[in-house]
Amino acid sequence: MGCEYGMGIRRQAIDDADSKLVARCQKGDMDAFEQLVTRHQKKMLNFAFRMMGDYNEACDVVQEAFLSAYRAITKFRQDALFSTWLYTIVSNHARTSLQKSRVRHCRECVSLDAPVNTQDGVCVRETPSEAETNQARLERTHIESRVQECIGALDTEHREVLVLRDIQGNSYEEIGKMLQMAEGTVKSRIFRARNAMKNCLSDVLGDMA
Repeated sequence: MGCEYGMGIRRQAIDDADSKLVARCQKGDMDAFEQLVTRHQKKMLNFAFRMMGDYNEACDVVQEAFLSAYRAITKFRQDALFSTWLYTIVSNHARTSLQKSRVRHCRECVSLDAPVNTQDGVCVRETPSEAETNQARLERTHIESRVQECIGALDTEHREVLVLRDIQGNSYEEIGKMLQMAEGTVKSRIFRARNAMKNCLSDVLGDMA
């Protein structure tokens, strides 16, 4: 209870600061928007990376999303959190990019068995300790790669709710606002996404899942 209360206070403080920065940005303050980017770029990049499965593509998605956010900032009425609004923009750009990738891969006849470029270590890994053996590193890298592959195998609608909830830690209410859907639909998709992940990990990792 104490931990959740503390997290709520920290989130409220961030939201208040975001609101002030947004107000400044809407008056033409470029520095205010740069501060918003600094505050949110890491989390948005992590989200985009989990969605795209490729670091460079994730960077492009986030860069385009922030550009879109800047262009539309004067229309943002702050009836939702800035982070919620930003997640929506990143998600929309990720969806568009994924659709383009599918079309491109289809035209190029890329094999479904082709390895996924996960840029091991970027956004999702911590620096291994010196005591960690090479074998342990290989095993951990293997597991992380397989987890990302399973996330990438999900339909876009299931992938985004899973990432937003289980990796980014957003509430069902927040996700519903981001994706403009009822909380019941969010919970249903998360349930199906978790089951799909469990089955996928069982297949690729066996008892390690």
